[in-house]
Amino acid sequence: MAKKAIIVESPTKTRTLSSFFDDDYELLASMGHVRDLPDDEMGVDTDADFEPRYVVTKSGRKTIRELKKRLKDVEEVYLATDPDREGEAIAWHIKDELGLENARRIQFNQITREAVLEALKRPGEIDMDRVEAQQARRILDRLVGFELSPVLWQKIGGGRRAGLSAGRVQSVALRLIVDRERERIAFEPEEYWTIGVTLQPEDGEQFDAELRTIDGEEHGLTSEDEVTPVVEELRNATYVVAEIEQQERKNNPSAPFITSTLQRAASNRLRFSARRTMAVAQQLYEGVEMADGSHGLITYMRTDSTNVAAEARKEAAEFIENRWGKKFVGPGARGKRVKGAQEAHEAIRPTSVQRTPESLKDVLSDEQYRLYELIWRQFVASQMAPEITNRTTVDIEAGRMGLRATGQVVVFPGWRAVMPRDDEDRSLPELEEGEELALVEVTPEQHFTSPPPRYTEASLVAELEANGVGRPSTYADIIDTLRTRRYVRMERRAFAPTALGAAVSDYLVDNFPEIMDIEFTANIEADLDTVERGERDWHEVLREFYGPFHEEVEEARNAEPQVLEGETCPKCGGRLLIRYGTRGKFAGCENYERDGNGCDYTRDLSSDVLETPPVEETEFECPECGKPLVIRTGRYGRFFACSGYPECRYAADVGPDGQPKERGRPMETDERCPECGDGTLIVREGRRGKFLGCSNFPACRYTREYAGEKIVGEASPELTAANGEGNGSNRVPVPCPKCGGPMAVRSGRRGKFLGCLNYPECKGTASIKRAIEAGWEPPEPEMLDEECPECGKKLAIREGRRGKFIGCTGYPKCRYTRDIEPAKEGAEAD
Repeated sequence: MAKKAIIVESPTKTRTLSSFFDDDYELLASMGHVRDLPDDEMGVDTDADFEPRYVVTKSGRKTIRELKKRLKDVEEVYLATDPDREGEAIAWHIKDELGLENARRIQFNQITREAVLEALKRPGEIDMDRVEAQQARRILDRLVGFELSPVLWQKIGGGRRAGLSAGRVQSVALRLIVDRERERIAFEPEEYWTIGVTLQPEDGEQFDAELRTIDGEEHGLTSEDEVTPVVEELRNATYVVAEIEQQERKNNPSAPFITSTLQRAASNRLRFSARRTMAVAQQLYEGVEMADGSHGLITYMRTDSTNVAAEARKEAAEFIENRWGKKFVGPGARGKRVKGAQEAHEAIRPTSVQRTPESLKDVLSDEQYRLYELIWRQFVASQMAPEITNRTTVDIEAGRMGLRATGQVVVFPGWRAVMPRDDEDRSLPELEEGEELALVEVTPEQHFTSPPPRYTEASLVAELEANGVGRPSTYADIIDTLRTRRYVRMERRAFAPTALGAAVSDYLVDNFPEIMDIEFTANIEADLDTVERGERDWHEVLREFYGPFHEEVEEARNAEPQVLEGETCPKCGGRLLIRYGTRGKFAGCENYERDGNGCDYTRDLSSDVLETPPVEETEFECPECGKPLVIRTGRYGRFFACSGYPECRYAADVGPDGQPKERGRPMETDERCPECGDGTLIVREGRRGKFLGCSNFPACRYTREYAGEKIVGEASPELTAANGEGNGSNRVPVPCPKCGGPMAVRSGRRGKFLGCLNYPECKGTASIKRAIEAGWEPPEPEMLDEECPECGKKLAIREGRRGKFIGCTGYPKCRYTRDIEPAKEGAEAD
C-alpha cells in the first residue's frame, strides 16, 4: 500500500504522472470541484456577513467516498490542483471536506518529471488569500445572478422557464455587443476617393504611387465631380522624383501566448471557438499518450503572464541556433502587461521545443496538432531576433499635386523564419531625385467608409481584456452563456444581438447603470485582486458592493414602467409606457389589459439596434396555396415562407442548392408536458436513442424515456393494414406523389394533411386541398346537444393537434373551445 498520495483534478493527469513514479505514490483525481454553493438556493447568508453554505456537488459525492477509501492508510497527502485561484479553492475544499489537516500544497506549471519532482521538494500550505479571492468572486456572482435574474423574469417576461439571466461580467459583454450594433445601424457611410497613378522610369519597371496632396494639403476628395478635373490634370502633368528616403526598420516578435491572445489567435487562424480552444489546450497540458507513456506538451493554459522560465529560454536559444544560426537568437519578447493581470505563472509554451509539431503529427489529433503548432511557433518566434526590413519612401511632384510610393524589402528574416509573412516584398525600381517619370495610367477609385465591425470572439475577448473585465479563465464561459441564453446569434462568425438580448441589455442599462458600466465592473475586478494580494478583507469588498446593489434591485422590482414623454396612444389617447419583452423594447398603451378588453396598441422601440432583414423574392411557388414563396430571416436564419402568410403558413428550409427543402415533421405525441403544462411531448433522438422531450425546449427541459407513445398524425392500425387499404372516411382518391400508392388524411402540427399509406417505407405527403379538389369531403363532426355559451350555435367534438376537444360550429367567427371532460362529455358523445 502506497504511503503517499497526490491529488490532481483529472484522471488524464494521473495517467501522465504515473510515468514519473513507481508504486510509492497513490495518484488520485478530484474530478474538478467537489463542493459549491447549492443550485436551488442562493446559499449565501447576507445577514451573517455573507457566510457561504457549501454543499458537496452531485458528482462530488462519489469522488469524496472514493477519496476517503483510498486515503485511509496514506500518511502524506499532496494537493496538486491547478496553479490558479480555482485550483487553490478546489484544494481547500478537498482538505476541509476530508479533514486532511496535514495535507501539503504543491504546484507545477507543466506536467513534466522535472517540474513535478521539483514541486515535491518544496511543498507549501494552501494560499488562503487566493481561496478567499475565489470565494468572494463566486459569492459576488451568485448575489448578482440570484437577485437580478428574477427581476428580468418579472419585467421582461417568460418567468424562470424563459432562461433569462444576468451576470456581473456577462451583462457587460452583452452591452458591448448591443452598443456596437447601435453604432452600426446609426452609421451613415461617407463617400471618399483615392487616385492611383502607375509610373515608369526610363530604364526601370512600372510602379504604383498614390495622390496624397493638392497645393500642399491632404486632398480629401469626396465626389466624382471633384475627382474628374483632378484626374484630367494628372493625365497632363509632368512627374518628377522630389525626394527619396530609405529607412531600416526592426519588427520585433510578439510575446508568447497568454490565455486571451491564444483564444484570439485560434479564432482568427484556426476558426476555433474560445471553448474549443481551451478544451484542446487542456488536453495538451494534461498529457497525450505516446510510445513511451503520457506527456504534457504545453504549460498551464490559464494565465495572463508572459514570463518564461530561464531553462525554457536556454533550450529555445539552443534550438534556434542549431536550426537557423546564432544570429537568429533574440533576447526574448515579453509583451505588454495585461491590465489587472494576476496569475504569476509562465506564458503558454511547449514543455520542450525539441518536440516539434512535425515530430508529433502521428500522435496528435488534427485539432491538437493545429493548436500545438500555433503555440510552438509563437513561442519559438518570441525567442528569435527581430525581422529587419528596408523601407523606401518616394515623394513625387506633378505640378501642384503630391504623390507617394512606398516599397519594402526584407533584409534579415529573423523570427519570420518560423512564422513567414503572408505578403511578398514590395520593391521599387532604382530611382534618383530629380528624375522624370513617364505616366502609364491614372486610376480613380470610389470608396465608402464602413461601419465599425461587429465583435467576433477574438475581438470581444480583446475588448474585455483591454478594459480589465473578467479574467482569462472566464471568457469562454461568458461567450457560451450569451449564446445559450439566445442573447446573441452568430452572423459570419460575428456576434449580432437578438431582440431578447437587446431587451435585456436595455433594461439593465436603464435600471442598473453601475452593473452595466465597464469601468465599475473593472474596478470590482481590481478590488477582488487586492483580496488575493492580502491587502483587503473579502467581507469588506462584498459589503461595499451589496448594499447599494440590493437597494437598486428592490427599487427596480417595485418600479412602475417609465412614461414615453411627448407621445400619446394614437388609438385611445392614453399614455405610452416603456416596456420590455422577449421580442425587444417597446411602447405599450397604459390602458392595456391582459384579458384583451383594453387598448392593445404597441410600437417597437428596438429599431435602433435590430436590423430588419429584407424579404427576398423567389421564383418558387407555395405547394399548398400556389402563391409565390419568399425568403425571410428568423431567429434561426433564412427560410422559405409563403407570401400568403398568415392565411397560409407553409415554410421550408433553404437547401444547400438554394431550393426549398421540406422540413421534417416532428414526431409529436398528444400528451402535454407534465412540467410546464404548455408544451407537448415530442419524440427526439440522442446518443442513447429515442426519448420524449418538451416542445418548449430550451425554456422547458423535461425529458423521459420513449415507450412507444402514439404519434399525432401517425396512421392507426386500421389505416395501415397489411394490404395497404385505409378505412372509408380517411382514405382519399389521390395517388402519392412519390410512389403512386394510396393516401389518407392525417393530423399533424399544422393541421390536416395527406400521408402515404406505405409509410414508413414511403414518406410522401400532399396538401389536404388536393383531396378536396378530388371530391373528398371531410367527415362531419360529432354534434353535442349543447349550445355555445358565447354565440348560441351548436357545439361539436373536434380533433386537433393535441387530441379531441369541444369547439363551436360557428368557427372561425366564434373561437370558443374547451377540453373534453371524460366523465361528462364522453357519455354525451355516446
